[in-house]
Amino acid sequence: MAFESAFIVLFCVATAVAIAVRRFSVPYTVALVVTGLGLGALRLIEAPHLTKELLFAVFLPGLLFEAAFHLDFSRVRENAKTILALAVPGVAATIGLTALLTTSIVQALDVDPTFTLSYGLVFGAVIAATDPIAVVGLFRSLNVPARLSMLIEGESLLNDGTAIVFFSLILAFVTGDNPTTGSLLAAFFRTTVGGALIGIVVGAAASQVTKRIDEPTIEITLTVIAAYGSFVAAEQYHVSGVIATVAAGMVCGNYGRKYGMSPTTRMAVESFWEYVAFGLNSVVFLLIGLDVAFGSLAGFWSEILVAFAAVIVARIGVVFGVTTLLRRTSERVPLTWSSVLAWGGIRGALSMVLALGLPRNLPHRDQLVTMTVGVVLASILLQGTTMAALLRRLGLVKTDSMARAYEHVRTQLRTSALALKEIDQMLERHTISARDASRLRQPYQERLDRARQQMDTFHTAESDLAMTRRELAVRHLLTLEQDTVTQALRDGVIVRGTHDELTRDVTSRLVQLESGNYGDPSDLLTMGAAPEEVTETPGSDSSHAS
Repeated sequence: MAFESAFIVLFCVATAVAIAVRRFSVPYTVALVVTGLGLGALRLIEAPHLTKELLFAVFLPGLLFEAAFHLDFSRVRENAKTILALAVPGVAATIGLTALLTTSIVQALDVDPTFTLSYGLVFGAVIAATDPIAVVGLFRSLNVPARLSMLIEGESLLNDGTAIVFFSLILAFVTGDNPTTGSLLAAFFRTTVGGALIGIVVGAAASQVTKRIDEPTIEITLTVIAAYGSFVAAEQYHVSGVIATVAAGMVCGNYGRKYGMSPTTRMAVESFWEYVAFGLNSVVFLLIGLDVAFGSLAGFWSEILVAFAAVIVARIGVVFGVTTLLRRTSERVPLTWSSVLAWGGIRGALSMVLALGLPRNLPHRDQLVTMTVGVVLASILLQGTTMAALLRRLGLVKTDSMARAYEHVRTQLRTSALALKEIDQMLERHTISARDASRLRQPYQERLDRARQQMDTFHTAESDLAMTRRELAVRHLLTLEQDTVTQALRDGVIVRGTHDELTRDVTSRLVQLESGNYGDPSDLLTMGAAPEEVTETPGSDSSHAS
């Protein structure tokens, strides 16, 4: 089958799977892999093989940019300690633990005495990066706490880059380059910082051009240039293309989209990248299933089983270790969330990329590639299909139909109000006439009035929705407290120590709210204990502390 024909068939299959999966509670990517396995076993499609060049040139930059483009930098900054701890030292620890466990068990069981720690380190680096695609969509459909979803997504974006850097350094060591510790550290910082700088420059340049024009097709093209151009430029200078693309995506998403795009352009750009992500994910996960050679997997079944167990144990150890160390900080993570973070560390396309990029003359290459394919397959099928059950068991799923309806009405209120405001601004800029503005206002005003009536009905209803409303209000007020404390530090009103103390208290209450560890949401508006040296005076109010 010709290359072009194969891709058309793959898109047809992906569309059929997307339609079918709407009827079942199965992550889309899991269904794609299962479909690919079936098609591969029956030899119904002669599809192109996954290669490092194909994945790097086509799939990886687009997938990374799309995810980074939609990542809110302010939310990342609020959870920077957790994300960075998991993505940098966490990745290093995962590689070491995976290598040690895999090598020890393989040699203890006398499965392959020649599989030494060096090859275990290579495998650990190959399999270290997580791929949240299979679970993030599920999180959104089940209304999982936004911070938990953001932690998984943010960690994955950063650990892609660090995993590739560690992989390159370990491979150089194993293949005999014998670098010193100092040169390894220098290479790590050069690769990561260099990639980030290139990404920031490319993203900022694209955003500046975007501010000066208002043409959706050109602005979409600029985001494509930023995505693939930052990756290519970074690779040309021998720094991390992955980190460059992530940095470019975050700059374009948090600066270019916010300050340089009109609402119409923003909608067009977001729709374009939503489709790109759908298309790339569809094809790459189908190809993963199609590329599986069951004969090779059967030949290394014991190594795959050992490796998968080692990967799971290492992930659990690292996640619970990091969250335990951060328990006394402002970014405390609930125990139930740690369980989801550990089990949600699914392996995916990037591990396949790194495995396929191993040198042909590397000893145990075929074994390492087969182990990677087997672990990725087991991870997607086992962890991906059981995540929904885990979330429900831990009580992290909110499925109340009235709460969903309430969120829908709130969104209608917000979008209608923003549209009316935009129409007024268009009239002030003389983009439209007064007559056009009147006609445009009418449908939005009617929608706004209907939503207000529905909101009044919700407010008078006696149900669990009252608790949901208070949760939303308390979350908003606590976030306001947090922002006020930060602004007070910037204005020089408070010192760093006071800022840190107040921030820890507010964040602790936000964590309690997200985890459901409270009686009534309004109870969380009470400040924590005041410092002993502060004497309470008449008229003082803890609510004024922030």
